[in-house]
Amino acid sequence: MESSRPSSHPSSTIDLIGEDLLQNIVSRLPATSFAFAACVNRSWHLVCDRLLLRPKLSSACSFHSSLNVAVEDVVGKVLSGPIRPHFAIASVGPYFDFRLAHQLISAKLGSKVPVITNDPSGIIGRNAFSDEFKEIQWEVTEEDDDPGENHGVSDSANRAVMLTVGFVPGLKVEAIPLLKQAEEPHVVMVDKFVMDIREFSTSISGRTSPAAIIVFNQPDVGVKSVMEKLDYAMSPDTVIVGDGGCEFIHRSENSKNTTISDEQIFVAVALVFAFDQNRSPVGTGQTQFHAILSSGLSPIGPTYKAASVREKPHDSLTWLTARRDGSRENLDGETILSQVYDELGDRIQFPTFYIGVTKRRKCSVGKEKLGWITSLAFHEVLGDNQEYLFVGDIGIKTGDTFRFYHSDSTTALSSISNVSDQLRSFKEASIADGNKREVFGSLIFTCCGRGESFFGRPNVDSSPFLENFPGVTFGGTFCGGEIGRGDLTPYVTGSQEQKSIRCCLHVYSAVYLVMSYTPSNGN
Repeated sequence: MESSRPSSHPSSTIDLIGEDLLQNIVSRLPATSFAFAACVNRSWHLVCDRLLLRPKLSSACSFHSSLNVAVEDVVGKVLSGPIRPHFAIASVGPYFDFRLAHQLISAKLGSKVPVITNDPSGIIGRNAFSDEFKEIQWEVTEEDDDPGENHGVSDSANRAVMLTVGFVPGLKVEAIPLLKQAEEPHVVMVDKFVMDIREFSTSISGRTSPAAIIVFNQPDVGVKSVMEKLDYAMSPDTVIVGDGGCEFIHRSENSKNTTISDEQIFVAVALVFAFDQNRSPVGTGQTQFHAILSSGLSPIGPTYKAASVREKPHDSLTWLTARRDGSRENLDGETILSQVYDELGDRIQFPTFYIGVTKRRKCSVGKEKLGWITSLAFHEVLGDNQEYLFVGDIGIKTGDTFRFYHSDSTTALSSISNVSDQLRSFKEASIADGNKREVFGSLIFTCCGRGESFFGRPNVDSSPFLENFPGVTFGGTFCGGEIGRGDLTPYVTGSQEQKSIRCCLHVYSAVYLVMSYTPSNGN
């Protein structure tokens, strides 16, 4: 007599264990096993889909001495639960080869996931094993005896890899590059960059502006002009954040965004999030992006007007003279800085000065009609002589008005407190209005001049989010120029016209990208 055997067919198995039990089982699987489970049959796929109606952000850091092991650590951690990565951002310490790290991480995530790997000035996040949260800046020292050598780095402090992956159902994510001509005159193709973003957004959402953009820009590649044009071209609803001064490498799902000629090079990349009007899963709620700014600058003295301007484009410098507001006297650089020091007094021992220049410029994209944009741009004060004030970068015109600012930890601490209040109000409002909106993750881009040495204690920039949303994924980087699109409440007071001035590239600030989700009705 033939013995009876239980059927091994998947459909019989699901009938035996039931959907609720199956859902409980697959919800505990790591991402790779979860993906295999979703491929068993249609019933299993539907169960897995129900588990992934909500967005998810997962992040982890590793400080292992081996790059290969560090990559294994962070990939294993971020993929330890069910998730289908829609994008990935990797940040690598200076001791490791970030291009090799990019190859290793990209290979593990699959060919269709947009991946951006960068080498920031430090990382902010949780250890993959201990779950300890840290803000870590690289230990870099200047080799004074040999200026031709690279900066020396501490091996132990600079072996680090951080990986963040995101799943955002109802959105499509793509990495879109900004190109520059490799040969003279090194034209940066900003208009094409903007139009590529618009084209992608339109093809996915039917709208020319996406929901959010995260930008990574190489140092000294005109990030001010790039951000001014993006700000002009995109809807006010589009959130824009990022790092305006880091090396990066990227991989895009769309091959047309990664294939360039020998005459072109990548100088920036935008991770673009667009609502998918055609492929939103049934029951998918709404994902939203919010940007919050913590300023670390304090204004000094009156407003000045540029009287004469000399640009040094090859050195990325501007020499200028100015008049104080309401005066006709033309002041040289030495006099201007003397007045600023008199205003400052002894409130800070070693201030870092900037001028915030209000610029009203014509702007357009491609062959579109010219329009006007008013923005605030910060230029670092580099020195002076008996004739000129020297500031970094170009783009200042005679007649532009400006005001001096200095880095100030007291202002930054007050601003951090305001950020915490905003996050607390955001959380309380979500509960009070009954819409069940929840924060599922956040990224921070903070100035490399901040951190423990600036505040006198660790993890200050992270504290507003950690205190208000404990247990929610939070990570980020120290930047060479933090990008954050928004109004200028921290900088501008006065008339409504003044308050309409915008700024996208900040200094001594921290920019928080907060991601929230509101479930659809009945979920």
